[in-house]
Amino acid sequence: MLKNLLKYGVPLVISVGLCYMLFTGIDFNEMITTIRNECNFWWIGLALFVSIFSHIFRAMRWRIQLRALGIDAPLSSLIYSIFGTYAVNLVFPRLGEVWRTTYIAQRQNAPFSTVFGSMVADRLADTATVLLLTFTTFLLASGAISAYLMQNAEGYEKILNFVSSPWLWITIVVCIAIIWAIFKYGKNNKLVAKVIELAKGMWEGFAGIAKMKGKGAWLLLTVAIWGCYFFQLFVAFFAFEETAAIVEKHGIIAVLVCFVLSSIAMGVPSNGGIGPWQWAVIFGLSIYGLPKEGISLAFANLVLGAQTLLLILLGIYTFAAIALEKRRK
Repeated sequence: MLKNLLKYGVPLVISVGLCYMLFTGIDFNEMITTIRNECNFWWIGLALFVSIFSHIFRAMRWRIQLRALGIDAPLSSLIYSIFGTYAVNLVFPRLGEVWRTTYIAQRQNAPFSTVFGSMVADRLADTATVLLLTFTTFLLASGAISAYLMQNAEGYEKILNFVSSPWLWITIVVCIAIIWAIFKYGKNNKLVAKVIELAKGMWEGFAGIAKMKGKGAWLLLTVAIWGCYFFQLFVAFFAFEETAAIVEKHGIIAVLVCFVLSSIAMGVPSNGGIGPWQWAVIFGLSIYGLPKEGISLAFANLVLGAQTLLLILLGIYTFAAIALEKRRK
């Protein structure tokens, strides 16, 4: 019971808490009026259309990994598994990955652990991509970020003091030493042994990508997936005049900053990124001079709201299609 409470209760509390902070003092009627009167919904529609292809490309990439393990699942079933994953995650964070693993493993009569390992490798590849994008983006946008921090002198000073504090680095060194000692001398402990075994399995699944056939196609699909994610946000920027003006003035780097911040925010345990995602995008827009109130808030909530609605519809379609498939069989 405690495990389930931590797994599903904490993300819900985070989502509700961040949304409460986000909407405190906000006039909802004004935000809705802003969206109705100032948004060009054709751009939002195009962004949603692009997002569907990101899911299809993810299914195609996963098929390459599964084939390397001797599991040849139909592309349609893999697409259903991806659609269903995001729909389930809206209600039960991180459970969607377990659901798609179970669905494919049962459908193909394949070992759950093998399919799960390929799914973990899939997610690790995304983590590596986000890290690479983050490093590149902060290099390209260092000028705008530095200017923003200099304008907020108090916050800049706090960050500088925190980074330069000797206690921070002492704490990091001590934590690393403790973790090293636990794994070095605690191998006989059941919990430590399980963690080591899990880490090895994750590494083997990730390293298997380098040995499988179709590595070139896998890399191209990775670029296609993240290209769709980025282009989806880029297109949405043109839905409002103020956000479109940011692109015209600062170029594609401004969108890239918001994209990377929102990608990092998706790592925060929450229901479908609700709460952290809006905060990240609003912060990214504030770096380029757009305040939290008004268009910034309307833009973040509209884009995430439209995406969430699409995931719900795709989830309904997926579970209906799976039910019909089982009935036919």
